[in-house]
Amino acid sequence: MVFKLSVLSVALALSVASVHAKPFKWTSASDIPTWDIHSQNNALSNGIHAAVYESLVYYNSRTFKIEPVLATAWKQVKPTQLRLTLRSGVKFHDGSAFTADDAVFSLERAMSKTSNFAVYTQGIDKVVKVDAQTIDIFTKDPNPVLLNQLTELRVMSKAWAEKNNSTAPKDIKTKDENFAHRNAMGTGPFKLKEWQPDQKLVMEKNAAWWGKPEGNVTEVIYTPVKATATRMAALLSGEVDFVLDPSPQDLPRVRSTASLKVIDGIENRTIFLGMDQFRDELPGSNIKGKNPLKDQRVRKALYQAIDIATINKVTMRGLGQPTGALVAPQVNGWTKEVDKRYPYNLDAAKKLLVDAGYKDGFEVDFACPNNRYINDEAICQAVTAMWSKVGVKAKLRTLPLATYFPMIQRYEASIYMLGWGVPTFDALYSIQSLVRSVGAGGDGNYNVGRYSNPQMDALVERTKKETDLKLRTELLTKALALQNEDVAHIPLHNQVIPWAMKKNIDVVHRADNRLDWRLIKVN
Repeated sequence: MVFKLSVLSVALALSVASVHAKPFKWTSASDIPTWDIHSQNNALSNGIHAAVYESLVYYNSRTFKIEPVLATAWKQVKPTQLRLTLRSGVKFHDGSAFTADDAVFSLERAMSKTSNFAVYTQGIDKVVKVDAQTIDIFTKDPNPVLLNQLTELRVMSKAWAEKNNSTAPKDIKTKDENFAHRNAMGTGPFKLKEWQPDQKLVMEKNAAWWGKPEGNVTEVIYTPVKATATRMAALLSGEVDFVLDPSPQDLPRVRSTASLKVIDGIENRTIFLGMDQFRDELPGSNIKGKNPLKDQRVRKALYQAIDIATINKVTMRGLGQPTGALVAPQVNGWTKEVDKRYPYNLDAAKKLLVDAGYKDGFEVDFACPNNRYINDEAICQAVTAMWSKVGVKAKLRTLPLATYFPMIQRYEASIYMLGWGVPTFDALYSIQSLVRSVGAGGDGNYNVGRYSNPQMDALVERTKKETDLKLRTELLTKALALQNEDVAHIPLHNQVIPWAMKKNIDVVHRADNRLDWRLIKVN
């Protein structure tokens, strides 16, 4: 442990010599997979990217209402035409001016084939430059959540991307790299100074930023540390200021330490298990010639064999809010009815397996991340043990975030864990990504179990176009209920996110589990 801490100390050594410097040193379990802002839709990456790259609009961290950023005003010219006025006087980090060309380029880049952000551009037909400070976004149909989608579409310098052969996003499914993978050119309050993947990330204050930060941080130093004990020891010893994902078992000690504090909040992220419902035979299974997971009775059996109360108490130590819904309560479309879980019942689970023709159970591949969600690996170990009680022999394999997500997007897992936050706070973002049949324009982009139901597809398509907000919400709720009925996924819990930090750190806790770099203060 002493050796590990000394390594961490070196990684976190301050690079700012000024006595007036206000460095912010923080850590969590995993590193970001890329600096290409349209390559991988990953919550940790999106939050860190927001320090360097800005979007046209963003959520206010205190109210979660949409506020101007690179766009200062917007007007619905027609039901399918949104006009945005762009902020003047904004400079990229190389000193070049931000213009409508950059905004149009970035939105089109997010819509391109290798982009993983099509779910945020769904419904957009074209983006047109009106003049140097104005753009129009035309949609195929009226889109009541377009502004919410724009909060996650960050803007890159067009000239920089063209100069450095990065006009197209890095393809998440390949190992090929572009210049934007390791470098950045945004307009945000911080500049990327250094990135050593899986070791250290340093961002420095952008003195020429157009805005007025409430915070006083001059340098951000991020060190990914997979080992929970090492992360917590670094906080307790004062080597880091902030831990994004403290271990549940260490929270009582942190809360009782005079120099430290914990801020809690429910995240708008639901943790669930997905299942391959596409292949005719599962790789590595002892069942040949058919796929047990295609049978709703088998999926329901797996669901009812999970003792979520025990997982919440023992594994999560109360940092999970058990759920039967695919979205959290903050999300439009959620109701108490769709939140009801199928009851934990081993006898019912065994009967369902017998009825489906698997009285002796079966073997199945089970993949989980080991550094992405709170106690992710431990949850999967607990689930594996619970399934064994009904004869299902899950062969658990765990991988780090950087390799796990490309793997499941290549459809290489039979059962997998996924956590899904909802940046738009609207269930369309979830049902389009997770239960819509795989297609173009963001449809099914994380439906890696390839669940498909024409009734669900019709609900998603209706929701995309519906302008009656009351009816639209009803359609979302109906889709969530259908997912429950089909057991398209097995919901586990909504994460309760504690942030652990030194007493002299001021941050605003957000339901999307990301820091607002403009607001951090080191007192």
